[in-house]
Amino acid sequence: MADAPHHSRFRTGRILGIGLGALVLAGVLVVLLWSWDWFVPMVNSRASAALGRPTTVAHLHVRLGRVVTATVDDLTIAQPKGFEDEKQPFATARQASVSFDVWRYIWHRAVTLPLVAFDAPKLDVVRRADGSTNASFGSSKGAGGTPALPDIGELRITDGQARIADARLRADMMLAVHTTPPHDGERGQIVADARGRYAAQPIEGHFVGGALLTLLDTAHPYPVDLTVHNGPTLATLKGSIVNPMKFEGARLFLHFSGPDMSLLYPLTGIPIPRTPEYSVTGTLDYDSKAIRFGDMKGKMGSSDLDGTITVDPHPAVPFVQATLHSHRVDLVDLGGFIGANPDKTPTAAEKKAADADPNALPDTPINIPKLRAINAHLLYRGDHIENRRTPLDNIDADIAIQDGAIDVRRLNFAVGSGTLASVITLTPADTGFATRMRMDFAHIDLSRIMQATTGSGAKGIIGGHATLEATGNSVASLLARGNGGLTLVLDQGGDISALVPDVLGLQIGNAVLSALGFPKRTDVQCFIADMPLRDGVVSTRTLLLETGEGRTLGRGTIDLRRNIIDYALTTRSIHFSVAALPGAFHITGPLKSPSVLPGAEIVGRAAAAAGLGVVMPPLALLPTIQFGVGDTSICARAVRSANENPAAGIAPGTLSHPRGERRPAGRRAAPAPAPAPAAPGNATPGPATKIDPARIRAVWQARMRQGRQGGG
Repeated sequence: MADAPHHSRFRTGRILGIGLGALVLAGVLVVLLWSWDWFVPMVNSRASAALGRPTTVAHLHVRLGRVVTATVDDLTIAQPKGFEDEKQPFATARQASVSFDVWRYIWHRAVTLPLVAFDAPKLDVVRRADGSTNASFGSSKGAGGTPALPDIGELRITDGQARIADARLRADMMLAVHTTPPHDGERGQIVADARGRYAAQPIEGHFVGGALLTLLDTAHPYPVDLTVHNGPTLATLKGSIVNPMKFEGARLFLHFSGPDMSLLYPLTGIPIPRTPEYSVTGTLDYDSKAIRFGDMKGKMGSSDLDGTITVDPHPAVPFVQATLHSHRVDLVDLGGFIGANPDKTPTAAEKKAADADPNALPDTPINIPKLRAINAHLLYRGDHIENRRTPLDNIDADIAIQDGAIDVRRLNFAVGSGTLASVITLTPADTGFATRMRMDFAHIDLSRIMQATTGSGAKGIIGGHATLEATGNSVASLLARGNGGLTLVLDQGGDISALVPDVLGLQIGNAVLSALGFPKRTDVQCFIADMPLRDGVVSTRTLLLETGEGRTLGRGTIDLRRNIIDYALTTRSIHFSVAALPGAFHITGPLKSPSVLPGAEIVGRAAAAAGLGVVMPPLALLPTIQFGVGDTSICARAVRSANENPAAGIAPGTLSHPRGERRPAGRRAAPAPAPAPAAPGNATPGPATKIDPARIRAVWQARMRQGRQGGG
């Protein structure tokens, strides 16, 4: 009986020993046979639910300690629903690791990840034309809208690749991405190189920035160094961004250069008309309200450019405020702002086509880009216009764009001591733009215009107004459908032989001079044109040319719809002249190549050479004359005199003094030419009989030969 307790204790100890051994053996077996891959199905399930798309890992590794490190192999994140036709998964990685500081969590309840690393990650990001994207995830946010991220010590990317495809931006590019290790207390950098297509143009880019995690660092600016070649456009951006997640500001130096500013639209989102080659630098800053490109300096073609551009991106249609300035500007460089091609020289084929085109006015569609993409207000001033073909001295513009409509509140040019001022509105319409325009000419020096455009020595002072209201998409279509008119005054116009051939063209101009019958060096004392435009047809209210030798009155129409002219000019000598052949001659036919022929009155009524003249313009034109050339001008005096003592009107083909009217003292009627021989069977034509067309042409041709022999 004494051995019973001893035996019981032995048996209990044995059982305990076996149990302990079994536990040790089990522990050894667990250690020897344990596989974290047992948790792979759970990891796959949890990750797929969190990311909203199938997610798998091949293996799971965990290294235990104060800092626990979990590593997965062959991570694959599939495309979401609707993107299954993409050839590549949304994301893959040869290996992905996350370190978790357990000790810090136990003591401070803080989630700290000392390392997040991806080895050979690949990403495929797609946005389709309808705006749908495979990169859309649900996300939690902390206060202020900032993503609620844990404290990550280092984000390490090795041999990363990303494909970015965006149908809206017409972009498809590959990015090679890696990070540099932290050093000297810095978190390292991210380096990316891009190659592919952006805005349907080849693109290459190189980016060096601070570690991605420092984007959330409010204490230190985020460094940026970016170079982009997009087609022929080069853009560089270097500096730093202050708290980029909250748009608190930037200190960036921006440089753009390329052959055409319109190509910047995909990079900036701001539509710009076509320009010649340019290079522009400035500082880029932004805050929560606007983006500002300031201290801008550069060149555009042969023009310099400086100023400030501010963009408010918050409205549904971004608003752009631009205040720009040029010390010296070539207007050719601004041609794209009115739909022209600022740097294109016509080819021989294009010149041939232009010569064959029956249209006398440009019918190239006005191409103003993407007006509805922005609302804008532009102030521009060019101090000095540099262009030997342009007689303008400076430019001052105030232009607003709102909902696709252009409001040119001010477009003024200085011409010597004169001004060419315009106000224009263009509202989008089905056939182009509904256009309203008013242009004022005040004290314009004609010699400046003619010297620049034709090289001639014509001179004089121009004043007047032009108005237009029409709908169209080119200069030709606007005028062909337009209503408005032109009232123009030329005072002290100088030598007519220097003016008319250059204005009308050498061939037709010399023919008109010959028909007018004025001596070669006759000065233009006054020219007045008051010509309404109705539905594309220019008619004549007043057309008067007064020289030292005579007065010429114009009557007729210019049809801009059909590009034809039907016009008659009648001249009356102020002084008796045997050589003059007064009467009407006609300019008719296509605008580009009209015919100049005399009427029967030139031959049949040479006696009218002593006429007093034609009816002068109405007194209502005085305000225009006073505005345009001054109230002491010859034209102003002539109009006042004509309205106080109106001259007798002389109809073409009649005597200067109708029967029964007393001829002024000192005036004699010019002798009529000998009558033409009578045609067989016909009576000899009397003073009131018109000469047949063959006789008219014969006299006209003889006169033209005479003019050519005399130096014409």
